[in-house]
Amino acid sequence: MVHESPTLQLERELAAQGYDLIVGFDEVGRGALAGPVMVGAAAIRACDLPELAVPDGVADSKMLTERRRETLFEPLQAWCAASAVGQAGNDEIDEWGISHALGIAALRALNAVERQLGLMSPAGGGRAVSAAQDAATMRVGAILDGPNDYITKALDTFDAPDVPVPAHVVTQVKGDRHCATVAAAAVIAKVTRDRLMVDIARGNPRYAPYEWDRNKGYGSAAHRRAIAELGPTPLHRTSWHLTGE
Repeated sequence: MVHESPTLQLERELAAQGYDLIVGFDEVGRGALAGPVMVGAAAIRACDLPELAVPDGVADSKMLTERRRETLFEPLQAWCAASAVGQAGNDEIDEWGISHALGIAALRALNAVERQLGLMSPAGGGRAVSAAQDAATMRVGAILDGPNDYITKALDTFDAPDVPVPAHVVTQVKGDRHCATVAAAAVIAKVTRDRLMVDIARGNPRYAPYEWDRNKGYGSAAHRRAIAELGPTPLHRTSWHLTGE
């Protein structure tokens, strides 16, 4: 079965509309029972698009093996002008609900990406400059995987970070299959979260029975059995139905 490869078509369309920075977003961990939800952000400059090629091997992260994602992780980071992964912890998911938690995680990632590029909030007291232009005139376009714009909904809420330049968001169903920046963000987020869950599982004997090094916090049979026998840990989303099928 042949899978279509991501392109830079939508990124080029946003650049043609006058956006200087294009950022692809994708989430990982939405359906997990434990650990944070994460949103990856992969940014490219519009001025680089004429010479920019889709990275070799990039695809929807769910279609790649774990080893292949690991192999792509550093090359994809190098391909982006900047990249970051924002997260919202299980306690924040329990408090806010998953949709708002995703929005906050995405804004944390966008904030990190823009600051890597030298953008600063004009109210922050520093010079609002990037390598190319100042934040007052910079336009940021975002491509968000899925049908729902949870980024704009979370903007300017009391718990949202002060993003230097808010993004104009367009949604793209199966964006990780169609858009190179979204596919890159998906791989970067997936590898980051998988590594975290493995480190947690192997770093504390308390978490070993839940087998997060294998299931990454998702509801495998072994994970659910451990919850039923031992109860939830401080890293479980206790507002969720943890033991049912």
